[in-house]
Amino acid sequence: MSDQLQRAFSTDFKVRIIQRIEAGERLSAVADEVGVRRKLLYEWRAAYRALGAAGLNRKRGPKAGGKREAGSSRGRPSSDAPPSPDAASSSARPREERVEAEELARAKARIAELERVIGRQQVDLHFFREALRLWDATPPNGGAPISTRSSKK
Repeated sequence: MSDQLQRAFSTDFKVRIIQRIEAGERLSAVADEVGVRRKLLYEWRAAYRALGAAGLNRKRGPKAGGKREAGSSRGRPSSDAPPSPDAASSSARPREERVEAEELARAKARIAELERVIGRQQVDLHFFREALRLWDATPPNGGAPISTRSSKK
């Protein structure tokens, strides 16, 4: 292992960091500011997206009951009982927050696209206004030379 001491971060701290990232801040900038490896922030974000805030509390290493043997549930109460209403509502909250974050991201992308369209329209308007100004400034004969030949014969 390494000589560095592993730091423990509170769940609230992790949630605040993930919310900043989900709101659109650059992950690398947040990692530099907080002093946490980017890889760890990616792991936190994946756990948060999968399980919400509860996913940020999990211990490292193999999970208890990870591999089930065939027939191991005979005669034993099932640990796969449906979750209580409190657990269901708490797991729904992160999902709702994620949906809201996705809607916000889509709205921001739409706003950016509309701003690009407006910018293009502004360029077009400027071009046509300048062309119209130049058109109005030309003399009645059009201002064009009678002949376009460079030499006379």
